[in-house]
Amino acid sequence: MQLNKFTDYALRVLMYVAPLREAPYTIAEIAQNLHVSQNHLIKVVHFMAKQNWLITTRGKGGGIRLNPQVLDMGLGTLVHTLQGDAAIVDCNKPEPCILLPRCGLKGILNQALLQFYQSLNQYTFAQALALPSHAQHPLAIDILNV
Repeated sequence: MQLNKFTDYALRVLMYVAPLREAPYTIAEIAQNLHVSQNHLIKVVHFMAKQNWLITTRGKGGGIRLNPQVLDMGLGTLVHTLQGDAAIVDCNKPEPCILLPRCGLKGILNQALLQFYQSLNQYTFAQALALPSHAQHPLAIDILNV
């Protein structure tokens, strides 16, 4: 399985904005440092703000911060939300597959996909950052006090 670009960019943004600093992060800064177009990042950041994974503020001094609750989220949950419910194979496109009545591959692949997300959920986002859980992490505590 390959992650789509949206998921790739979103995970990169989350990792980039995880460290707390006084000034919030900006789309322009993230785009430049991650070598991703600002147009792509606007869509990614908007989606993650709607999921409440990012805290965004407009205007002078505004920008992007990580919601500290994301640190405790399972990676499988994050990736599944970003990837959506798209199946690995679609047996009905472009036309229904003639092998469909005698094929068990789709069920096997769907089971593998489920196991992929379950495997990722063994780890939190904080573990992916090599950080302790947010309850013990000074960055998350500082974010909560902002």
